[in-house]
Amino acid sequence: MMATGLFYSEECLRHDTGGHPESRGRLQAILSRLRSASGLPRLLFMDAPAAEMDWVGAVHASGHLERVAGLARQGGGWLDGDTYVSTGSLSAALHAAGGAVAAAEQLLRGDLDNAFVAVRPPGHHATPYHGMGFCLFNNVAVAVRRSQALGLARRVAVVDFDVHHGNGTQDLFYEDPSVLVFSCHQSPLYPGTGHYNEAGRGAGQGYTVNVPMPPGCGDEAYDHVMREVLAPALRWFRPDVLFVSAGYDSHWADPLAGMKVSVPGFGRLAERIASLAGELCRGRMVWVLEGGYDPRALAAAVEASVRVLSGGERDVVDPHSPAPVALGVEAVEGVVAAVRGVHGL
Repeated sequence: MMATGLFYSEECLRHDTGGHPESRGRLQAILSRLRSASGLPRLLFMDAPAAEMDWVGAVHASGHLERVAGLARQGGGWLDGDTYVSTGSLSAALHAAGGAVAAAEQLLRGDLDNAFVAVRPPGHHATPYHGMGFCLFNNVAVAVRRSQALGLARRVAVVDFDVHHGNGTQDLFYEDPSVLVFSCHQSPLYPGTGHYNEAGRGAGQGYTVNVPMPPGCGDEAYDHVMREVLAPALRWFRPDVLFVSAGYDSHWADPLAGMKVSVPGFGRLAERIASLAGELCRGRMVWVLEGGYDPRALAAAVEASVRVLSGGERDVVDPHSPAPVALGVEAVEGVVAAVRGVHGL
């Protein structure tokens, strides 16, 4: 019997951001909760090794790599107003990307059913040329390109439900028909990209699917988007594997956004994605942590997702219950219709 791999490295705690919202306490809360959780017999804790620099260089320009490494050597500094590099950040970022690569390789070689990669710094805002939005290297993109280079996957789908648009992932694959990028995100919100008309360019036209959602959306609105946009998009594309940019900052208690998803809602979202993976690519999924800045909500939401992946007991209580009233399906019906029109879904 195979299992769910939980990839993690203590090196990811060396990314020292001080009082920044993206802090080491996020990972500590997740690991503490999962290590003490019962009813997860198929969850295997596995080491996230460091990525090779040339793997990262397959998606990022050498100038960006040199700038991150240089700031780390010099004792730290800011890449931009949001994104800090400390002395331990290069090692942390390489282990974050390497964890995603290792998870993908073990999954695609048949050693795991699926995987969750609990690492930091996050990655989906990192573009080919610079880090931003708390992100240094694009962990998911590094793993996608490495999987393709090894011949383990040809057609890859990236599903990003972080509350912020994954502009870096979009930029990296915008002209590539071998990678379908789906993002549902709050709009307006940082970084200001992700309109539904941003649908790819050249050979990649139609392979980027954006669903900008108004603030206040909750469980029902997210489920409607998954059912009416993600499901037909994935069925059209038929990926070999799903990579999930798993951001939990759409939780209603998160300090950096304005959505109203609950912990049980994240569990249902995971069930929806897992069902599609089972239908289309033999259940093969690699989930990689992105955002989520209330540590208690984040840890509970990750547990809800991991329980779906590992086939464990499903009920996870929201630590901040009761959730406020959220906008329902009617709040996203217009944008869903527009997205479906752009993509012919």
